[in-house]
Amino acid sequence: MGPSVQRSSMADQTADVLLDRIRGEEWVLGARLPGETTLAAQLGVGRSTVREAIRQLAGRGVLSARQGAGVFVTALDVREDWDAVLQRADIVSVIEARAAIEGDAAALAAERRSPDDLRAIRRALRHRAEHRSHLEEHVDADLAFHRAIVVAAANPILTELFDGFTPRLRQTMIAMLRIRASFGDDEDHEAHVRLADAIRSGDAAAASRLSRSHLASLKDGLR
Repeated sequence: MGPSVQRSSMADQTADVLLDRIRGEEWVLGARLPGETTLAAQLGVGRSTVREAIRQLAGRGVLSARQGAGVFVTALDVREDWDAVLQRADIVSVIEARAAIEGDAAALAAERRSPDDLRAIRRALRHRAEHRSHLEEHVDADLAFHRAIVVAAANPILTELFDGFTPRLRQTMIAMLRIRASFGDDEDHEAHVRLADAIRSGDAAAASRLSRSHLASLKDGLR
């Protein structure tokens, strides 16, 4: 009994070390890990311990073993401890609530935006463009952009709803992006530029459609 417990403990520790190296971006997303023999020598453990550690991290969504090809990094961190299925369901609910608030707010913003509102949206868009590498800073910059649009709708109830929703929204968007392990790419940013342009040009129908389609794409990305 003792040796098996010890082996299990070593595998847990080895998994933790590998996870720390992945979090430290020693290997980028999609990178192939060194072979078991190399890792075993680096970590001072046996190949069977490395194999078990890799199996653990594969089960947590961080690594993927491909037959004949090797082991690859599929996420830069583990998911949160709560059940992934429930987490996805929670994220879907939040995205649907965002669409209900932000879709109408975008249309109203296109109709009612003031010069000050447009300046605030442009500033928030620039700030968002500058914060596309760090997850939590990116989420904060993204939420500030969407809030600027809600404010431009000139409906204090919508702003109050959005602000009351923000703590839950922030937590959920961070969790979602951790699951996806990617964020802030050029296509995503261009979608936000198009939304801002529709509001600036006063096209309420396009602003609502662009807002809802962006959120629908986030929802589809969870499937």
